[in-house]
Amino acid sequence: MVRSDTTTLNEQLRAFQDKRAHFALVVDEYGVLQGLITLEDIVEEIFGDIAEQHDQTPSEGIRPQADGSYNIDGDTAIRELNRELDWNLPDEAATTIAGLVIQEARIIPEVGQVFSFYGFKFEILRRQRNQIVALRITPPKRMIEEDDSG
Repeated sequence: MVRSDTTTLNEQLRAFQDKRAHFALVVDEYGVLQGLITLEDIVEEIFGDIAEQHDQTPSEGIRPQADGSYNIDGDTAIRELNRELDWNLPDEAATTIAGLVIQEARIIPEVGQVFSFYGFKFEILRRQRNQIVALRITPPKRMIEEDDSG
């Protein structure tokens, strides 16, 4: 098991080598299972993206919208968003996008609330108890224009 907020890249690579493992389970800052990390993820962090056929499709939790925004599951890792969408949201204090919104807002937001951080707009779409289940993120306008022209 890997603590996403405390295990360094080098420590995880060593653990994979010592245990001859190719994947590990990842938990967030609350001890909630977030998914898994693979040896390929570590190699890509060190050497850059390794393009493969299955890498071409976006994550299930990231759904592009016609207006340039994205509907995103709250438990999506910030690191995954940054990698897939070429964003640069901070992932030091929070692991998931919902965690980042709660950290920055300093409250557990209600459905319909909208926040702006780091040039992005975050709208809460669904909540289950105290957990943000889905949100819409609109990147800065310049990023939308770059995607349309590129």
